[in-house]
Amino acid sequence: MEFLHRFYKLHNLLKSRRQPISRRDIELRLECAPATAKRIIRELRNHEAPIESVRGEGYRYTPGTTFELPGLWFSPSELVSLLVAQRLLADAEPGLLSNELAPIRQKVERLLNAEHLGAGELSQRVRILRMGGRGVGEHFEILVLALVQRRRVAIAYRDRTHDRSIERTISPQRLIRYRDNWYLDSWCHLRKGLRSFAVERIERAESLAASAREILGRTLDRHFAASYGIFAGKPVDVAILRFSAERARWVAEEEWHPHQEGRKLADGRYELRVPYSNSHELVMDVLRYGEHVEVMAPPILRVEIAGRLRATLRQYANGITE
Repeated sequence: MEFLHRFYKLHNLLKSRRQPISRRDIELRLECAPATAKRIIRELRNHEAPIESVRGEGYRYTPGTTFELPGLWFSPSELVSLLVAQRLLADAEPGLLSNELAPIRQKVERLLNAEHLGAGELSQRVRILRMGGRGVGEHFEILVLALVQRRRVAIAYRDRTHDRSIERTISPQRLIRYRDNWYLDSWCHLRKGLRSFAVERIERAESLAASAREILGRTLDRHFAASYGIFAGKPVDVAILRFSAERARWVAEEEWHPHQEGRKLADGRYELRVPYSNSHELVMDVLRYGEHVEVMAPPILRVEIAGRLRATLRQYANGITE
């Protein structure tokens, strides 16, 4: 246990006790020699900690006083966790808040190095592989600030389906990270309803003085979390999918939807039931399992999957030989 860790631990030890603690107990708790314990007590006093010595009993913080270490103090495990969190953010979205977080990262790394905890190892040992991420565009910080300050935002949003830009005012409710992309769940004042906006499709954003319209959390959950994937709204049906025995053990451990139902069949296959409102994303996920999954219901979803497979086969028809 290094000096900084012991320094931090002694502060927490004294702060959590009302009765004095003997120096021998301090040495045992901090796993250090008597000279080191004296040094730590002296250094803590140099930081104006109200440590008093009670004859024959030990040390304590003076009753009735409150004291916190100046600045930010973390235990080694907290330092590692903080650096891991920064690393995860850097890998998940390169460049996002990099300038703002750089000074914090450098300070944490210096503290970890002082503790001989190998800060440099994290960058080599922790990785997140992004796949299909589309970036965040240039207005991310404006949107985040409006979200936390509870302000409305005027945006120009380019619809992906029709490729047209529409001006609208929104009240941001939640920022969502989904499949390596960012979405902003909001109340749309133009459409007078809840909508989810892909952040990278926002072409212009201006924070307004008007306060955001507040939507209850349970209302957001009912609207955005009731159906499959990113598509919101009340479920229109439940998809019944049967996976081959070969894929059953993997699918059984996956969460496709918070309200899914699954069961293992007698022949080793796995049946999964998921509610959905829009089939688009569900169809893509089903297709990636190829011959290892069969849609049992509803019939309209089964027909859609079959149509997609036939269309795919036609793409390769000219090059297929029996």
